[in-house]
Amino acid sequence: MPLPDILPAVLACVIFAGAYVLIATEKWASRTAVALGGAALVLALGISDAHAAFFSEDTGVDWNVVFLLLGMMIIVGVMRDTGIFEYLAIWAAKRARGRAFPLMVLLIIITATASAFLDNVTTVLLVAPVTILICQRLALPVVPYLISEVFASNVGGTATLIGDPPNIIIASRGGLTFNDFLVHLTPVVIVLVAVLIGLCRWLFASSFRADHERIAEIMSLDERELIKDHKLLVQSLVVLGIVLVAFVFHPVLGYEPSVVALLGAGLLVVVTRVTTEQALQDVEWGTLAFFMGLFVMVGGLVESGVLGALADAVGGFAGENLLGFTSVLLWGSGVLSGVVDNIPYVASTAPVVAGLVGPDGQPEVLWWTLALGADLGGNATLIGASANVVVAGIAARNGHPIGFWQFTRYGLVVTFATIGVSYAYLLLRYFVLA
Repeated sequence: MPLPDILPAVLACVIFAGAYVLIATEKWASRTAVALGGAALVLALGISDAHAAFFSEDTGVDWNVVFLLLGMMIIVGVMRDTGIFEYLAIWAAKRARGRAFPLMVLLIIITATASAFLDNVTTVLLVAPVTILICQRLALPVVPYLISEVFASNVGGTATLIGDPPNIIIASRGGLTFNDFLVHLTPVVIVLVAVLIGLCRWLFASSFRADHERIAEIMSLDERELIKDHKLLVQSLVVLGIVLVAFVFHPVLGYEPSVVALLGAGLLVVVTRVTTEQALQDVEWGTLAFFMGLFVMVGGLVESGVLGALADAVGGFAGENLLGFTSVLLWGSGVLSGVVDNIPYVASTAPVVAGLVGPDGQPEVLWWTLALGADLGGNATLIGASANVVVAGIAARNGHPIGFWQFTRYGLVVTFATIGVSYAYLLLRYFVLA
């Protein structure tokens, strides 16, 4: 490769690696400052340009993700004023009878199920505020519950076409349907949720303490009294219901999820007469800026050919060894999706997989391998998936920051275990029983 082609690739790798170290050590600057600084260097050094960074689908900011987050943050912010999150917190705590581990199990199941039918970012935006309130009421540590929900959202989102953004990319490239994902991925996801519950019982064992006075206090409350504005609640739930239905049917309606979220936010502001200041006060602007900076840095890796070269190297291994390539693709996707956000990773890798899948759509196992590796690998680190970053921002805003290594030491265990189970599933279903 000539030097002019190597230099941008080297610079892109150095910038990304340097930013990654700064984010991981959490000593010199905030995640947002590091991401924006890295993005500025990518643009200033000519690794990427304005068009590639802001307008390209493959190498730029994924505005669908950014505006989806913005719209849902506005909706959630308006709903917070109704008291619905306090209501749901007390309801969930009473269903678990105040017991710490059954409460975590309930929240994991709710999050995983919701993430299969919504995108996982929307799910954690709705569930995280409820979780913080429950833990505060029961004097439980907040961070373990939030981390377990992140894991559940990424696992549950793997089950369907709309559950995780990488799945949408895979479906588009592979010509796959909603039902294809249900048939091939939902069975293993059900098993993975059970595995996750067992892992969380072990990983967070020290967090399951009981405060009997708090439990008695919770059980004596009437959650209906916590609703502060019934009219606003009805209006918010109607708009949220419309948005969720539109999410499920977005392939038929032709609207991107980001457009649906923004239309829903606008409609809610109009019908409730909420002021602009009220609508925007709960938006996590730092989280949105972090995403934009991260997308530009990863776009630099794509633009300079780094991610493409890695994907081609993996593809070149395939040859006639389908089992070997499936193994490399699954575990390799898990590793790389933990280092870079899994959305740009899948966008770069999907064309390589498409080249290996014939016109008859076979071997289809490669698409399911890529989906499982990328979606589950997102649990490995704090920046591996969009839901991770969103929850970290919510936690920090509420005074419960989640450290990079605090998350990662649990994430690596969950990722290794869930990908291991997925590997056994792929071998059994597509090689032994095929």
